[in-house]
Amino acid sequence: MVNWGVIGCGGIAKTFMASVSSTKHGKVLGCAARDLSRAQDFAKQYDIQKAYGNYSELFSDSSIDAVYIATTHNSHYENVMACLLAGKHVLCEKPITINAQQAKILFTEAKVRGLLLVEAVWTRFLPAIIALQEKLNAGVIGEVLSLNATFAIQGDFDDSHRLKSRLLAGGSLLDLGIYPITMAYLVFGEAPIRIQSSAVIGDTQVDERAYILFDYSNGRNASLSCSFSHHAPTEAIIGGSEGYISVPEFLGAKTFTVYRKDAEPQVYEFNYAEGENFKAEIEDFQHCLASGLTESNILPANQSIMVMETMDTLRLQWGLNYPDEIENT
Repeated sequence: MVNWGVIGCGGIAKTFMASVSSTKHGKVLGCAARDLSRAQDFAKQYDIQKAYGNYSELFSDSSIDAVYIATTHNSHYENVMACLLAGKHVLCEKPITINAQQAKILFTEAKVRGLLLVEAVWTRFLPAIIALQEKLNAGVIGEVLSLNATFAIQGDFDDSHRLKSRLLAGGSLLDLGIYPITMAYLVFGEAPIRIQSSAVIGDTQVDERAYILFDYSNGRNASLSCSFSHHAPTEAIIGGSEGYISVPEFLGAKTFTVYRKDAEPQVYEFNYAEGENFKAEIEDFQHCLASGLTESNILPANQSIMVMETMDTLRLQWGLNYPDEIENT
């Protein structure tokens, strides 16, 4: 049994709670927020034994084995490092940090201390995505030549919302764009050899939407986009020499369809219960702990670092930096 602590008691932590309760080997013993009353409300809602008004008290709780970090992007580096120094294993919400240098430092620290550190990119762990990779590796659509992937939402976000806040490392790239970029790494299995991009920088000095083109060897490419300022279908289309695959709502994929010339479409379904979005990643984390691993085989450190390096390149192309106090370690 893995005894969990949760820091950051917002919406994403609620999804974690619904998911961990469906696993056989995980139980949340404590939660912490900057505001004690918020932590107490969260603990009451989910029948958690302990609530803390600061994170350090949770980190020092010897009964807690691992910590799930659900705080805002700007504090991930600080929070993960504090967990590691306290001897806790860590599952940290994506993006694990705001730049690759921070990620490298954290993964090195975890390795030195013999601790498990995993970035919570739930898409990578989903049964549908694992099966999709197997189909691609088996050549079901021949040589993979292209990917088109978009994740866009549209909402009337106030300027103080975290997505629009430069102080909280907001913007569409780190919050939304990481998913299409992750799909590119899943589909092609390597970093692009050339990156072209453009972004629309809003009044709050963060990227509201971005358009990205990755080039790979032999003329292969990925066309990606992300946005929180307009509507577009969230889907991924993988093109190959002998057919293509459609993955609707790919970041939370439950199904994909294979289309081949002169053949009926083949639909593959991998449903999961409502509210159990993170179950697969939590189970993988708990399996890694039981097996004495310090990295996940599904999402090892080098994969998280490569994605961060790619996002660093994109931000450099746009001239988008965050304040020094969160950008620098």
